[in-house]
Amino acid sequence: MPHPGSPLPRAALPFLCAAALLVLAGCQVQVTSPSDKQVADLKARVASLSEDWPKLARYRADNARLGAPAAGQARVVFMGDSITDAWPKNTDFFDRTHYVGRGISGQTTPQMLARFRQDVIELEPKAVVILAGTNDIAGNTGPYDQKATEGNLSSMVELAKAHGIRVVLSSVLPAYDYPWRPGMQPAQKIVALNAWIKAYADEHHVVYLDYFSAMVAPNLGLRPELSGDGVHPNARGYAIMEPLAEEAVKAALAP
Repeated sequence: MPHPGSPLPRAALPFLCAAALLVLAGCQVQVTSPSDKQVADLKARVASLSEDWPKLARYRADNARLGAPAAGQARVVFMGDSITDAWPKNTDFFDRTHYVGRGISGQTTPQMLARFRQDVIELEPKAVVILAGTNDIAGNTGPYDQKATEGNLSSMVELAKAHGIRVVLSSVLPAYDYPWRPGMQPAQKIVALNAWIKAYADEHHVVYLDYFSAMVAPNLGLRPELSGDGVHPNARGYAIMEPLAEEAVKAALAP
C-alpha cells in the first residue's frame, strides 16, 4: 500500500480517470435532464413572453368594437390587473356606470405601460383610473424594485397628461401574503409604495384614490370578510371600492 502523500502508481491512473468520467457522466445526466413537464412549462413561458408579453391581443378586438366616444361622452377607463379584471364578474359596476375596464390578471406595471397607448390613450377617455403595483411586489415578472415601479406609474401619468386625460392614481390594496407566491412579505412594501403614490399624486395634482385605508386589517392584510384569498376582493370588497372610485372619478372630471 502506498505511503500517504506518495505518488500513485502509474498503472492506477487509467482506472481513476475512468471512474472520474463515470461520475461526471452521472452528474451530467442529473443536471441536464429536466422532466417533460418542466420543459413544457418553460417552452410555454418563453412563447408567452416572446409572442405577446404585454397581452395586447386581450383587448384589441374589444377596443375596435368600442370605437370613439360619442359626442359629449366623458369616457373613463380603468387600467389594472386582476382586481380590475375580475370586477365585472362580481358586480354590475361597469355596466351601470359605462366605465371601460381594461384589467388583465397577473399584470405588472411594465406590462401595463407597454399597453397603455392601445388600451387607454387610443380609446380617447376623459379620465383613467390606474390600479397597479401589487404584482410587481409579488415578483410576477421579476424581482421587485420600488423605484422601477414608481417610474412605470409616473410614465403612465405623464402619457395620460400629454393626451389631455385626467388621472386617478389608486392605492394598492392591502395584502398580508400572496397565495401564488407565499413568503414575499408584501404588507410593509405595499405601505411604502402607497406612501409614494399619495405623495406623487399630491405633487403632480392628480386624484389619489385610497382603497387601502377602507379595507386594511390590523395585520396590514386585507380584511378577511372582503376577500376569499386575502388579495382579490369579493362582492363585499368591491362594494366598498365602488363609491370611492365614483367619488374619485367625479373629482378628476371636475372643472
